[in-house]
Amino acid sequence: MTVDTEFLRETTFWPKVCVIQLASDDEAVAVDALAEGIDLTPFLELMANPDVVKVFHAARQDLEIVWNLGKLVPAPLFDTQVAAMVCGFGDQVAYGELAQTICKVAIDKSSRFTDWSRRPLTEAQIQYALADVTHLRDIYRALREKLERSGRMAWLDDEMQSLTNPATYAQDPANAWERFRHRARKPRDIGVLMEVAAWREREAQTRDVPRSRVLKDDAMVEVALAAPRTAEALGNLRAFPRGMERSRGGAELLAAIERGLARDPKTLPKIERERRSGGNGATVELLKVLLRQVSERHGVAPKMIATVDDLEAISADDNAPVAALTGWRRELFGVRALELKHGKLALTIERGRVITLAWQDAPADEPAVA
Repeated sequence: MTVDTEFLRETTFWPKVCVIQLASDDEAVAVDALAEGIDLTPFLELMANPDVVKVFHAARQDLEIVWNLGKLVPAPLFDTQVAAMVCGFGDQVAYGELAQTICKVAIDKSSRFTDWSRRPLTEAQIQYALADVTHLRDIYRALREKLERSGRMAWLDDEMQSLTNPATYAQDPANAWERFRHRARKPRDIGVLMEVAAWREREAQTRDVPRSRVLKDDAMVEVALAAPRTAEALGNLRAFPRGMERSRGGAELLAAIERGLARDPKTLPKIERERRSGGNGATVELLKVLLRQVSERHGVAPKMIATVDDLEAISADDNAPVAALTGWRRELFGVRALELKHGKLALTIERGRVITLAWQDAPADEPAVA
């Protein structure tokens, strides 16, 4: 079963689902999720059916919608964007590109930026919406066949674990500060940031408005780092909205700041300082070349194997807790990355392509000198 949704969230915190598209081998339907009195229980039951594979493209936001509707995550799940990355189609390949490459069809994008909340929907809008699930059937079959033929289905299953984890979609205000964790310099900053970010998240959820409608990011961080304790001091902050310090929100912010200042520093999370390549810069650059070489050789998008943060972590620590040093990524890239780092692997050019060579002359117990 292929699935897609059309939604709006420009003026709300929670995504507002407008249309749900579904397609089986035999039919395709578009469901008006805004129809008066509509009952979406059958849709949610289908999403919960363990005997039906649910196929999405770039599933993250669609899954968030299903979670908000029924507090469930569809499973088993197949994300064609992730599968395409495993199959070597590049990073975050678009649905239209896969439709063009695999199905040999061009997607009509004329309704791409339509207002899906307006009724009635036009025939062109409905056909555009259905195209997102009809061609997806053939894309799914082609990618699945390629994954099975290459023995990489387990790689995709590994990626689906985070997408099917309910914690991925639980918008817990207590965790809102983590988006800004590297802006905190001292334990006091962390404590206040945690309370201020949690207040903003709760307020946005309760009012169902975007976070920026409550308080913009730069203003929130400025409040957390400055930790003003009076309405006057709050109003004097450069990024803070004028007059808000005298409102209910201003009073609640000051209370949140006091809660943050009262936190026991010993109970606060430890912030790992952002890694800087520094003396490991040359190592990181070589690891980038190796990553590209491995990606091209095995037909897997580089971002699926390792991120730049992963490479910086590996350059600093052989046992860094990063995905690139675990599971299939370690087998494909991680082991070779450590060999390169310690001078047991060499990179060279042959016929215009980067290749790797075992470096037999390097000492076995110490890194080679660049």
